[in-house]
Amino acid sequence: MAICYLGIGSNLGNRQNNIKTALKKIKGLEKTKIIKSSKLIETPPVGGPSSQKKFLNAVLKVKTHLAPLSFLRALKSIEYELGRPKRYLRNSARTIDLDILFYGNKKINQKELKIPHPKVFSRDFVMRPLLEVL
Repeated sequence: MAICYLGIGSNLGNRQNNIKTALKKIKGLEKTKIIKSSKLIETPPVGGPSSQKKFLNAVLKVKTHLAPLSFLRALKSIEYELGRPKRYLRNSARTIDLDILFYGNKKINQKELKIPHPKVFSRDFVMRPLLEVL
């Protein structure tokens, strides 16, 4: 069992509904439980096309028995179910974005997964809600 922190964000469509639906799907993952969730904050997009709408962002504290790569794949599956294309322009608008920020005290540096998330400490839209759930 590991305590993980997830970043969640949306800036396409009904952002609140996208996040609400993602939370339900995360709660439905095998061997996974949401322990705490931060408030939603609205932030401007970082990088990507300048015409994007603002994001709603939050951080979740989650307990899971899934291994890191299995957890990542389950989260990616939720993203695709909610309309995020498998191939997309980096930092572009998206219905849902789910990032593993921390997975216990593990450090992972693989092509598919980097933990801690490489930009976690440089992003205010991650750090502010993360402080709420620590």
